Amino acid sequence: MNRYILIRRLRGPAILLLLGTILLMHEAGLVDFWSLFFPLLLILIGVLKLAERAVLAAAGDETPYPGSPYPYGAAANPATAQPQPGTSIVPATQDYGKGPEGGQS
Repeated sequence: MNRYILIRRLRGPAILLLLGTILLMHEAGLVDFWSLFFPLLLILIGVLKLAERAVLAAAGDETPYPGSPYPYGAAANPATAQPQPGTSIVPATQDYGKGPEGGQS
């Protein structure tokens, strides 16, 4: 199994585990739920996002999902992509002044 997918699948259970732990401590009278849950939730989500990015960086240019059209790594850099001939939006030639509608006077 891809490590990226594993981390993505652990996000929900990690949040539920955090919620259950905070609620258990709240019921015991140790902490206030609202003042502790949201900061820890943001920290947990941030750590999981950093872990996902680290796995993607270590994997090179693998796609996180099989058949995904979005590449990661070196293949995603648009500066290294070679332009295909004939796919330009702007015409290759500039014919200013050749017709009655265009050109400089």
